[in-house]
Amino acid sequence: MSQVRTSPIAWQPEEQAVGRTRRRRSAPLIAGAVILGILIALAIAAPLLTKYDPTAQDTSHALLPPSSQHLLGTDQLGRDVWSRLLYGARIDLGIGFLAVILPFVLGTALGCLAGFFGGWGDTFIMRSVDVVLAFPFFVLVIAIVFVLGPGTASIFFAIAITGWVSYTWIVRSEIVNTKRQEYILAARALGYGRRRIIFRHLLPNVITQAIVYATSDIVFAILAIVTLGFLGLGVPPPTPEWGSMIADGQQFLTTNWQLATIPGIAVVITGLGLALLGDGLADILRPG
Repeated sequence: MSQVRTSPIAWQPEEQAVGRTRRRRSAPLIAGAVILGILIALAIAAPLLTKYDPTAQDTSHALLPPSSQHLLGTDQLGRDVWSRLLYGARIDLGIGFLAVILPFVLGTALGCLAGFFGGWGDTFIMRSVDVVLAFPFFVLVIAIVFVLGPGTASIFFAIAITGWVSYTWIVRSEIVNTKRQEYILAARALGYGRRRIIFRHLLPNVITQAIVYATSDIVFAILAIVTLGFLGLGVPPPTPEWGSMIADGQQFLTTNWQLATIPGIAVVITGLGLALLGDGLADILRPG
């Protein structure tokens, strides 16, 4: 009897569909990664991309329009706007990314403990989450920085102390649902220790949601930094920072619109890159 062979051509439409789906899912991730990569590269290479000191004042060259010497002109104190924009990216992006790491680690750890063990510890942690969530994020951050005083350390502490609650809530919810799955029950039946179950079986399966949320959390952190700088509670002058640049340039909108508009555009582009990165990660990590 002759054997019936299945032609590989018959599977091509399905394989092509899968390939198109994967490319469609990865497109936002690639776009977001490219945008953030360019911004981070510009911030790192700031000393190579400008010859001006971002804090050096030259009032004799104040409010110059964009030119070959000053790509974005100068501000009211004669400081090069392009230079301040690049060095400001170091401050905003640096604090924004670093301020999310501590809440991510702390919130994930507390969420694991609350969701896995339950009991009075779960009740205490979640009531603490409810208390923090009762206050709007920006209002709480501004209040903490106002009490501690302006500065990088105060901003970092304010964002960290208010940001852990979301990660705790997300991870706890995932842990509570996942620990009832059959493979977790089987691991317990086999006598695996709690540490092994948490770190090798539970955490790898629930951490993806927290990672995806972290990308949007960085946006909130950067917006908080810019807001504080705009209100005069951010990084003290003359250190360049996007929020303070917007605040200083708003009085010159009709004559030197780039002073406030360009830093605002930088904030929007950063948020767009992080949003695309988050959407791409969500699509890639989503099953199916």
